[in-house]
Amino acid sequence: MNDSDFKNLDPTVKKLGVVSFFADVASEMLYPITPIFLTTILGASMSSLGIIEGTAEAIASLLKTYSGVWSDRLSKRKPFIILGYLLGGISKPFIGISTSWFQVLFLRVLDRTGKGLRSSPRDALIADVVSPSQRGSAFGWHRSMDTLGAAVGPLLTITLLSLTTLQLRSLYFFALIPGLLSVAMAMTIKEQKHPLPRVANTKTNWSLKQLTPSLKTYLIAWTIFSV
Repeated sequence: MNDSDFKNLDPTVKKLGVVSFFADVASEMLYPITPIFLTTILGASMSSLGIIEGTAEAIASLLKTYSGVWSDRLSKRKPFIILGYLLGGISKPFIGISTSWFQVLFLRVLDRTGKGLRSSPRDALIADVVSPSQRGSAFGWHRSMDTLGAAVGPLLTITLLSLTTLQLRSLYFFALIPGLLSVAMAMTIKEQKHPLPRVANTKTNWSLKQLTPSLKTYLIAWTIFSV
């Protein structure tokens, strides 16, 4: 993406990139230390760790499917986005005061519930506010900021542990800062002045027959590499 491509992006797209940056900093700064926190401080087993992450990610994946449908029917994206980032932001500090892996399970599910609620409506909003010719640039900007946040998060954790006397539990409270920054930025986003027509509250057709061959091929490849 060159400078002119960035300047021509809708402000909503730019803001959503910053939102994802802060949210990923908050998430990824904790991701490397959570297994250590669970096994050494809470005394959880490795199987417990698998249960926590498997359950949390499964719920996120399911909600991504339905949250997009709900946002279409309500013709609203922003409420899902704000609630999603809020759940992710406020759940992290409570992990730091957890005393059992069951509590962490609940909080990780809450965190991933937020991700499931926000992801599809956020991507739909990006598609709503840009022309088809700009979608590549828009999603490229968003994904690059998302990836940048994922890189900054672990580096921030390493820096804090190396240069300060912070304990593992304290890092979960520190993650609240970028988490709340993402929520604050999300609240400044404006949806289209002329929202999309409300979608009729009819039963959603989940049949794969309606998908194009190219989309089916993409989904198969995506599923394989996700596993």
